[in-house]
Amino acid sequence: MKQFLTSIFLICSFILFSQEDLLSEIDTDLETPVYASAVFKGLKVINFESTKLVAKGGFNFIVSHRFGTVKNGFQNLFGLDEAVTHLNFVYGISDNLNISASRNSNQKIYELATKFRLLKQQASKMPFTVVGYTSILANTALDTDNLPKLEFKHRLSYVAQLLISRKINNELSLIVSPTFFHDNYVIDDFQDNSQYGVGFGGRYKLGTRWSLNMEYGVHLNRSDNSLYTNPFSIGVDLETGGHVFQLHFTNSQSMNTNGVFGTSTGDWSDSDVYFGFNLARSF
Repeated sequence: MKQFLTSIFLICSFILFSQEDLLSEIDTDLETPVYASAVFKGLKVINFESTKLVAKGGFNFIVSHRFGTVKNGFQNLFGLDEAVTHLNFVYGISDNLNISASRNSNQKIYELATKFRLLKQQASKMPFTVVGYTSILANTALDTDNLPKLEFKHRLSYVAQLLISRKINNELSLIVSPTFFHDNYVIDDFQDNSQYGVGFGGRYKLGTRWSLNMEYGVHLNRSDNSLYTNPFSIGVDLETGGHVFQLHFTNSQSMNTNGVFGTSTGDWSDSDVYFGFNLARSF
């Protein structure tokens, strides 16, 4: 009888232990994933794309200006007389897929782009957010009077980027952006049409609505006699309700990725930089 009771006790203990272990597994499976939020407030760090996407069904309208160089002082009112405008419309097909269409007054460039999230930073599981970005651009300012052999294909450029960001803590976020772009027409005969670059950027939160942003791009196969420079930009973000207002100084007047990497001309050491802003409105 004693052996029988002992056996029953052991069986009951095993069943109870198994139930607790199973419930523990169920609780673990039901835990809500903790994803990093507010890694970047704007769709762009400054000139380069960030890993932020518009939510499903959302619509963003972004107006960007880059004024002329501040180097000339009052002669052109520190560049205010020479504004370049970029209009960008972004729509969220899903939380992980955006499409956009834009027009830049510099070279009268039209661009169609897609932006898609591959991975999202998650506590204890995924250390990075990874986003892909691709675009096709058409430079409509190229003139057949100057380029008599010009064909439509020469107007086209292509961009492909992998955007990899990490929110280090509540204040600091960093991003690196390996980039490939191909311009069917390049001014410099010694420059390869296919070009490579890496962008680096960061955001440091200064307050509830303010942050300091910086970015730097390295062109990896620029021709030896090129007059262009690597882009460097610094500025602040201000979030106000449905707006994100970005103010910055940059040595690139272009606002398309291939132009920022490939045709930046400003020189910080000579005060040859441009003041600009991005104003994003969410609908």
